[in-house]
Amino acid sequence: MLRIYDTRARQVEEIAPARALRMYTCGPTVYRYAHVGNLRTYLLSDLIRRVLERRRTRVVVCQNITDVGHLADDSDDGEDKVRRQAQAEGRSVRELARFYEDAFTKDTATLNLRPPEHTPRASETIDLMIELIAKLIEQGHAYAVPDGSVFFDVRTFPSYGEISGNRLDELKPAHRIETVDPRKRFHADWALWKPGEGELTWDAPWGRGFPGWHVECSAMSLRFLGPRVDLHTGGMDLRFPHHEDERAQSDSAAGQEVVRHWVHGEHLLFEGRKMAKSTGNVVLLSDVVAAGLDPLAVRLAFLEHRYRQQMNLTWDTLRAANRTVRRWRARVAAWSESPSAPMARDRVDRVEAAFDDDLDTPTALRILRELERDESVAPGAKLESFLHLDQVLGLDLSTEIGKTPVLPAGAGELLEARERARAAKDWAAADRLRDELAELGVRVSDTPEGQTWV
Repeated sequence: MLRIYDTRARQVEEIAPARALRMYTCGPTVYRYAHVGNLRTYLLSDLIRRVLERRRTRVVVCQNITDVGHLADDSDDGEDKVRRQAQAEGRSVRELARFYEDAFTKDTATLNLRPPEHTPRASETIDLMIELIAKLIEQGHAYAVPDGSVFFDVRTFPSYGEISGNRLDELKPAHRIETVDPRKRFHADWALWKPGEGELTWDAPWGRGFPGWHVECSAMSLRFLGPRVDLHTGGMDLRFPHHEDERAQSDSAAGQEVVRHWVHGEHLLFEGRKMAKSTGNVVLLSDVVAAGLDPLAVRLAFLEHRYRQQMNLTWDTLRAANRTVRRWRARVAAWSESPSAPMARDRVDRVEAAFDDDLDTPTALRILRELERDESVAPGAKLESFLHLDQVLGLDLSTEIGKTPVLPAGAGELLEARERARAAKDWAAADRLRDELAELGVRVSDTPEGQTWV
């Protein structure tokens, strides 16, 4: 079975669901386009799903859409990001949220990320949040204050901090906060409900307002996946406070440990810097396409690094990944012209073992490159192996099958002989074979990744 690093346990653990695996993924806050750094996080849950489904495990995924309640920072003050951006773009909050939700859905489809079974919107599940908040108040885990705010009483949850290591007795008020909020019983308490008026506010027993960001995921995961969630994914930046707060809320309401495994993906740098609007290096998927690159080059570039390693993505990296994707598609198309043969079982087993070993995609890709170059393996076996493993890789390696011109008789043997000559650095033989291929109408070009032909 799949073994993966559990952030809370701080060790690699086996994922062994009883029947179907229930996975919750923190979804996007839809007030701007998702950049490629955001999208890397969602590849994590897609890989988990594909690896488990390859083992015939049914996977049920819930991924929320945050379209209300996400403030400008993680304190209890600040302007809602969605509302602020709607004003800047001259749209209603609902129009803005739907526009960027659609853009996110298109980007994830372009990257071959499989859609979740449940994609609840925060704005359409307020009743679930109000019900959860009321239950937490009744249990003594939350308290309302006169202005209509409701806070979670974190000292009623002694194991707070097990995911991030930020223990209650070590927590200090944020550096931006000069004085502790007098409404709170303890400075680390957080708002479950905030008073407010206007667009995207609702009536609640404590007064009109809107939910805090953290309570959304608790309410949605408990409703759509139940009190036993096998696996919860998200970016490293969500460990604290979001996932700590979510765990405290969900476990307190359910009376048990709700999430069995917490899995987090590392940050992405671009050209050595954190991807941020302020630094001017935000790269969207549309920017990659505009540069003439296949969008799945982004997916391959991500696969070249393990999900829990910080990655420095560059334009050179993307161009190299683009060449590899295109070369593999051409190779698969060429191999499809040969007689079918059983998969190269030893190589396939090693790749699948790498997938199972904490999603070791770099090792999996290295083995695939070995298979590509191995002249002892029949082309038909390479074809079946690459197509089988593409169920996890998700690179659409079969798209050129039927589009590549059929090689003239004898050209395939000449191409293989030329590859051997280049590997041996016998340039005279390589040039002679290029001329022979040209006489057959096959034009050969050399690239850093190998020869190509048309």
